[in-house]
This record gives sequence, structure tokens and C-alpha cells, in this order.
Amino acid sequence: MPPERTPENAKHIVIVGGGYVGMYTALRLQKKLRGELKRGEVAITVIDPQSYMTYQPFLPEAAAGNLEPRHVVAPLRKVLHRCRIRNGFVTRIDDARRCVTYCPAGSDGQIQQEIHYDFLVVAAGSVSRLLPIPGLSECGIGFKTVEEAIYLRNHVLRQLDIAASNEDEKVRRRSLTFVFVGAGFAGVEALAELEDMARDALKWYPTLRAEDMRWVMVEATDRILPEVGPEMGTWTAEALRRRGIEIRTGTLLKSAENHRVVLSDGEEFDTGTLVWTAGVKAHPVVRRSDLPIDDKGRVIATAELTVEGRERVYAAGDNARVPDLTDTGDYCAPNAQHAVRQAKRLADNIVADYRGKPRKPYVHAYVGSVAGLGLHKGVANVYGVKLRGLLAWFMHRTYHLSRMPTTNRKMRVTADWTLAFLFRREIVSLGELEHPREEFELASKGD
Repeated sequence: MPPERTPENAKHIVIVGGGYVGMYTALRLQKKLRGELKRGEVAITVIDPQSYMTYQPFLPEAAAGNLEPRHVVAPLRKVLHRCRIRNGFVTRIDDARRCVTYCPAGSDGQIQQEIHYDFLVVAAGSVSRLLPIPGLSECGIGFKTVEEAIYLRNHVLRQLDIAASNEDEKVRRRSLTFVFVGAGFAGVEALAELEDMARDALKWYPTLRAEDMRWVMVEATDRILPEVGPEMGTWTAEALRRRGIEIRTGTLLKSAENHRVVLSDGEEFDTGTLVWTAGVKAHPVVRRSDLPIDDKGRVIATAELTVEGRERVYAAGDNARVPDLTDTGDYCAPNAQHAVRQAKRLADNIVADYRGKPRKPYVHAYVGSVAGLGLHKGVANVYGVKLRGLLAWFMHRTYHLSRMPTTNRKMRVTADWTLAFLFRREIVSLGELEHPREEFELASKGD
């Protein structure tokens, strides 16, 4: 198909990815280039498979039922009302021709369209990094998207339903065993929130006890939550152990065939739930480009967030190797704190290039980390101040609420928290969401 056209003589800014970096970059460009956009001198196009940006730090609370899943996402078309949104998968970036090739939504890969650009932002983000572990791809569950969070909530509650409805001890034990692999933020927060939810739900399952459940955290390194430092990581592990959660550090998942978990320490057991949060890697579209990449598949970026050796091509976030000027020789960690701030600097540098002004480097000293561990439980290390318990939990919520885009979403999240304070959590499992046509198909078969 012929390439899509922008208004005649307009400078075209194409943003690959509508996540943290993509959406926040576009949002700032809307503000900084408002006049040029109105006059048709500039056009901005954002390409992403989804029509929304997911605020991932809130996924554990959405999975636990503290937040409505729709409230942890920001609709791109509503937020970026001065931009053109194209839903589809980018298949190639060809900087030699200054164009991006993508498959539009609904085309099933049969249609390829090209979009030419004057400025390009590579913000495709990351995907889960899977290892060749037998059985993992068949029974593992990820935790990077709102769909996975919804599925996991329904799945955990369904496991409680199965256990409460069966007398077979083997079935009960398997259903009530929950395994999480990877003890970074995503894994620890997901496990802690879901364990808290399941424990609370047991009030409505008189035949089940908290002691019947088995929650296991498997981590290959020697500590959990490395982002908050060794002292707070140790405290978090001890707090989780007091809740009956098993923390297996220095342990690898060797196999998961037929839901039979085999660990490197020799233990084997069945589980109905295996959640994989053991790291991410740069989006594979980066390798399908003619841009310079490092040995980890990340675009090589400069401190000014331009792609090394390229004109008017920029990169930031999980898919970019950005120098950390506050710690010479290292690179910025792939987290939301850097991504949101990089987006601001990236957008300002695009505006500077457009107007012929000098760019500025990205410099941001890491302020620390906060993590939620269930209702009224948390851990934080901010500017060297270490907090835990209720105060850390409150700081976690306050910080992430401030980073949530749009006043609309901030108000909806606040309303969800207020209702959760006044009423108990729902314990309904809507597992049929994964098979919405099953009832209809059954009816179509007749008597």
C-alpha cells in the first residue's frame, strides 16, 4: 500500500510506542508545539497495538481488586487529542528511508503500511524475557498488562472455588499452591497484593484456612527487591515470611511441565498458578531496524536521548541504553521513574531541534523506590530515608497517584480507594471473560 501522507509541508513526528515514554512525550509535544499543530506546520503520529497506556505500578492493586482495571489505563485518543493514533504492530524501522512499516489493527498481518517521518521517537518499551524452561510457555502467566492482571485476579479466585468444591486432597493442594518467579517490584507486589486478597476472601470460604494456601517466591539471586537496597529487601523478605510466604532466594525454576514445578534445590510439587516476572528485554522491533543496538538489543542512545549517529531520531525507556550522568559508566535503570522524566527531556529536545536551539542532556539522580505489599503494608527507600508499614504504603499510593496521567484518572483512582475503605473487596471470579462465546456456542448446539 502507498505510504500515509501528512499535511503538505508539515514536519512529521512519529512515535513508536504509546507507553510511558511514548504517551508522555506526545503529551508534552502537544503542549510545546500547540501553535504549530494548529497551523498544520507539525503533525504527530503515535503507533501502538493498544489504544491506551497502562500505568503498570497500579497493576498489582488492579489484580487485587483495590482498583477498577479501566482506571489504571489512560485512553490515548482522549489524552492525545491533537495527535493521530494508529493502532497496529510496527514491523520495521527503516531510517535510511525515513519510514516506519506497521500492520494496522484488524489486518492479521496481511496488510503493511508505511509512514514517513521527519522526527522519530523509538519508545516501544519492553516485553517479558522468557527462558527455555520446559513447560513455562504452556502454563506460565505474565504480569505486564492490564489483561494479565484481570486474568490473574479471576484465576486466583477460581483456584479458591476449585479447592472449596473438591474433597480430593491432591486437587485442593494443587489449587492452593501459588508460585511467583522473579522477586523484583512486579513479582513481589503482585504476590503480596494477591496473597492479601486471597486471605481476605477466605472469610467466605468456611472450608478453607489460610494455612491451606501455599505462596512461594522463587528468585535466582540472593535477595529480593534489589531496587530498595539490601536492608529494606531483607526486611521485606522477613515481613512476607511472617505472613507464611516462602521466599526461595538463590533458586532457579528448572521445569514446569504439566504444572509440576521442579526447583534447582531439588524440591518438586504441583501448582495451579505459575506467575513469571523474571525480567524484561527490549521490544524485538528494535532488532528489526537499521538503528545501532547493544548486546542486549537496546537502541544505543546519547545523553541527549538521540540515537547515536542518527539525525532527528530519539530513544528512551526500556528499549534504550541511556547513559546515567549521575553515575559515570552506568546506564539508566528500566523503570517508570526514569521513563517519565526522560520523556519530558526527549520532547524538549525535539522542540529544540525543530526550532534550531541547543539540546540538553538527561540528568536525573534516582530518588529511591516505594513498593506496596498489600493493604496498609509497604516498604520505601526515598532519598536514603527508609520506611516500612503503613507510612510506606501511604507514600507508595501518594507518589503513584501524583504520576498518574490526567485529572480524570486521578479522581477515579481516588474514588476506588475511598470505596475500598468503606466496603469489603469483591470476591467474584469472572473467568468466563476468557471464553465469552462458550455459552453461546453451547446454546447453538441445540438439544
